[in-house]
Amino acid sequence: MKLAKFLVLATATLTLSLNIKAQTAEEVVANHVKAIGGADNWKKIKTMVMEASVSAGGMEIPVTITRVHNKGVKQEFTVMNMTGYTIITDQGGWNFNPMQGQTKAEPMTADELKVGQDGLDLQGEVIDYAAKGHKVELQGKEDVDGTECYKLKLTRKSGRETYMFIDPKTWYCIQESGKITVNGQEIQQTTKLSNFTQQPEGIVIALTMESAAAPAPITISKVKINGDVPDSVFKPAQ
Repeated sequence: MKLAKFLVLATATLTLSLNIKAQTAEEVVANHVKAIGGADNWKKIKTMVMEASVSAGGMEIPVTITRVHNKGVKQEFTVMNMTGYTIITDQGGWNFNPMQGQTKAEPMTADELKVGQDGLDLQGEVIDYAAKGHKVELQGKEDVDGTECYKLKLTRKSGRETYMFIDPKTWYCIQESGKITVNGQEIQQTTKLSNFTQQPEGIVIALTMESAAAPAPITISKVKINGDVPDSVFKPAQ
């Protein structure tokens, strides 16, 4: 009898702990979404054009990032009067880098395209993540440059995983990391986010992004939200 009561209590405790864990993950996501402006404000964001720069080799390289929600992303950069770009849409993706001798845009590899298309959600993948087919799990805490962060594992509908590190003081995501496939090899990519700034539309975005994949941090100087973006922006030059 005592054993039966113990098993019932143990089962109830286990169920409770599982529920607490799930609620905690949801709570971390909810606090994060609230801190960056709230779901309602983000759901109003349809387009975003960011003017940025990268300091590399003694030069200031201008970068323009154009995004249309669930439709396309274009990153355009100019070096020594030569302009290159990367375009990713829900239909395909292209790279053009004249500094590497390219004379026309070339299609992305399937691996590059998969990673890029995962990022077409301008409004944020953790907003209504379950409805979008994604899954979020809380995996304890981890130190990021002296800050003990909540570690969230985001598993997308596509199956690709990303770890988000949430600062419990601000509830901002100060680092993202995940594996990507480049030239057939799987590598770890980590991006640090800082200089969070609230926009007139009420949303908060990081104006500085630092990744080992880039020669230097990308610093955003200007943001235009919900302006008109013609379809031609996402068509590679012929």
